[in-house]
Amino acid sequence: MSVGRLAGSGTETRGSGARRARAERATAERTTAERTTAGGAVAEAAVADAAVAGRPAGGRPAGGRAAAGAAPAADGRVTAAPGTGLFARYTRDYVTAREGQQVTILQAGCTTAVDDLGVGALQGAGADIVVSLIDDDQPVTSAALGADETLGDCVQGDLRTVPLPPRSHDIVLCALLLQRIQHAELVLDRLVATLRPGGLLLLHFGDRDSAAGFLDRVLPSAARRAVWRRRRPGQPGPCPAVYERLSSARGVQAYALMRELVIAERQSLGGLAGTLAGPPGFLAAQKLVAWLSRGRLTAAHEELLYVLRKPEDRFARIL
Repeated sequence: MSVGRLAGSGTETRGSGARRARAERATAERTTAERTTAGGAVAEAAVADAAVAGRPAGGRPAGGRAAAGAAPAADGRVTAAPGTGLFARYTRDYVTAREGQQVTILQAGCTTAVDDLGVGALQGAGADIVVSLIDDDQPVTSAALGADETLGDCVQGDLRTVPLPPRSHDIVLCALLLQRIQHAELVLDRLVATLRPGGLLLLHFGDRDSAAGFLDRVLPSAARRAVWRRRRPGQPGPCPAVYERLSSARGVQAYALMRELVIAERQSLGGLAGTLAGPPGFLAAQKLVAWLSRGRLTAAHEELLYVLRKPEDRFARIL
């Protein structure tokens, strides 16, 4: 091979190496830019969530309901409200898909609601959302309503007879209500009946098959008050611990099957799943109860969140 060809080969090799180096630098710059953009989007989402934290449905400020927007962690830190991401995400998607239309939301169990649907942020963006509040007629509920001026619009009464027009709401949030009321299945039937086809049923409840649910039923009043004060400081309570069969994973799954509801997503809170504060030793007590029950009760979680969808009946007659 001639010297000229060798020299040309070396020049081509150096040229190819330079091109590869430039291409790698360009790729690295694009990757960095994408990560920066993604980080900015996450930061903006976090700011938006923080902006609506502590507001109940309808965008009213939370007032004295400190635990409604946040829960104190074991070390005293304040964490985001349980379920905020899950329910807010489905609410946002539902409202966005119906841009220009009015969306009606019913919040059942408003005095124990800790789930922020992000309604304030959506309304600030121009969404037309109307929120209605209802709760039961227990004395502790009356005390909670009297202590919180932001719940002045709540309709209180027997949830088996409170007027609920059929197919009048797009989203129904049932917040920590099922475990504290009797005739839970009848009440839930009425809430489902008020949903429009294609609407969302958002359930947040304590699981009767969890060790925490068992302790809530059997602990003395002083111990229950200690747990309540840790999670809802300054609020009247605790609420009655009824825990009918519907207030469980098996109960909700069976109910959804019978009522032809579609389970879109499920999430666990508390216990070994974390996210819920409790007095010292409460988690250890759950583990002990779970062990003594030989697996019948679980310490994996305390509360469950379900997103259910009411199917659209394409063959329904339009009146």
